[in-house]
Amino acid sequence: MLIDNIKLVQEKIASSLAKRREAKLTGDEVTLVAVTKNHPASIITDSLACGLRDIGENRVQEAKHKQEEIGKEGTWHLIGHLQSNKARQAVAHFDLIESIDSEKLLNEVNKEAARIGKVQEILLQLNIAHEEQKSGFEKEDYLAILPKLDEYKNIKVRGLMVIAQACEDVEETRPVFAAGYRAFVRLKAMRSDIDILSMGMSSDFTVAIEEGANNVRVGTALFGARDYSLKF
Repeated sequence: MLIDNIKLVQEKIASSLAKRREAKLTGDEVTLVAVTKNHPASIITDSLACGLRDIGENRVQEAKHKQEEIGKEGTWHLIGHLQSNKARQAVAHFDLIESIDSEKLLNEVNKEAARIGKVQEILLQLNIAHEEQKSGFEKEDYLAILPKLDEYKNIKVRGLMVIAQACEDVEETRPVFAAGYRAFVRLKAMRSDIDILSMGMSSDFTVAIEEGANNVRVGTALFGARDYSLKF
């Protein structure tokens, strides 16, 4: 079943990439991040066996528990909100932290990475949809932090992460993703090492890719409904 779901998602990715080429947007590859939140650790082993090398988790504690059970193979992405008091564990367990949403969190992650001699790769999360319940830099704070990024010697900024609003009509997400792509292009023009635009989940990743995403975070479309009875 998993291999069939992977094939279906990859077919949708390919179709969306074709539409993106028609729109003449840059980029011709997409990283599929398998979001294993609220699934047993065994699903990660299965995913790796099927060729999915990028694993996404929302919570530090859940990732820590799973790595203790099955080891740490592949590239691990933290995609959920990170509290500053969990920065030490996040740096220890994740290759890419996608959800850096404040200057305070930048400072904490940089400090913890320096403590263990690591250069932590991150994405800056933007709250383009301006939803109060979502994390992310608002425009003014984001623009204010850009000139300071080189001060963080133990952080490498790889790009941006955007979450669109939940809506019945997926087409309503298109303006948010388009704005994310424009911000990505501007940042890439400023910093030559920018290469990741993380946008799109199971419900809207096709539109996100059409609008320029090259990293999508997909869980339900691969693994089915989450099991919230699992305790980590």
